[in-house]
Amino acid sequence: MTTVTRAQALRFRARTQQLGRATDPGRALTDAAVLDLGVQATGPAAYTWSLANRGVPAPPDPSARDRELGLAWTVRGAPHAYRRADLPAVEVAVRPFSEADAGKRIFDANRPLKQAGIPAVDALTRVAALLREIVDEPRSKGEVSGRLTAELPDPYLRWCRSCATTHAYEQPFRLAALHAGLELAPDTSPPVLRRIDGWPRSRPDLSAPAVPDPTDDHARLDLVRACVHLLGPTTPELVAGYLDAPVRDVRGRWPSDAVEVVVVDEDAEASPGWVLAADLAALESATEPESVVRLLGPFDLLLQARDRELLVPDPDRRAELWPVLGRPGAVVVDGVPVGVWRPRASGRRLRVLAEPWGPWGRSVTARVRAQAKELAAHRGLLWAE
Repeated sequence: MTTVTRAQALRFRARTQQLGRATDPGRALTDAAVLDLGVQATGPAAYTWSLANRGVPAPPDPSARDRELGLAWTVRGAPHAYRRADLPAVEVAVRPFSEADAGKRIFDANRPLKQAGIPAVDALTRVAALLREIVDEPRSKGEVSGRLTAELPDPYLRWCRSCATTHAYEQPFRLAALHAGLELAPDTSPPVLRRIDGWPRSRPDLSAPAVPDPTDDHARLDLVRACVHLLGPTTPELVAGYLDAPVRDVRGRWPSDAVEVVVVDEDAEASPGWVLAADLAALESATEPESVVRLLGPFDLLLQARDRELLVPDPDRRAELWPVLGRPGAVVVDGVPVGVWRPRASGRRLRVLAEPWGPWGRSVTARVRAQAKELAAHRGLLWAE
């Protein structure tokens, strides 16, 4: 069995996610492996900055981005960017694996539905069908929610103290949207939902997705397989944590071509993990550092892995990087977090406040400054030193 170090595992993970690529003006907007699992779009320019950190250039014309990429509420109900051409296959991939999985995904909405004898999959199907009818033209989330609430019976509804009104539970609303063939219009706040052009299904279908054959064209979009590839070495428990899915369902979809490895760390016990067989050679060869420095946004995929003890062994540093509210970004060198950063915008100028967790050295400091300048330009702002 292959044994690797913590640094080797994180270096491999960063390279698999293509964090070492230089920006190529000729690279397609869809040329990023992380789009298989979805790039979370939480925060200003979040998903475009995640792509820029992987060598994908920002298009001069925003309409080009909209033609190539689509936004949808998917994993954990969060907005994610995907290749537009993949959206129908993504909808299949994000269907609940089972009734238990559906109930877990909709969180607190499952209890009243279960008490009323309504299966979670049936509830999601009903909400999706209503959303398909309601969103016959681009509509704001508030308008859609109001119309949806008027159509649904009590088990689907809750009293919201902050709004001082009754409305549909949030997670079924969000998770049903893509099954209804709906996407989020970019750069809208509050969000605007609209129909996806050329959607191939006239009625929502939430039948459980089949475990894909590794040679299938869309196997890369399978949530479990994509996690093993992009977040490996990993385990069924960690993947289940990322997806908010039952461990049993994740184990039932575990890739047949996954191989076990052991990750050793001087500060912790050796732990098992799995990678795809096709990725093993890359993991074994990830022994030499490349000094790739990146300012990752708070919800970048590299920071979404649930093995936070591997990413950041120090518990105080973990609490700093993943607070309950107001997450900072991470300064990462070869996949290893070495500090945090926060943006400070004033008018048309952007400052980046970086806090190292130890001595960086001149080279890393210079690259952090260069990344800060790139971030300011990416947001259309001037960099303030």
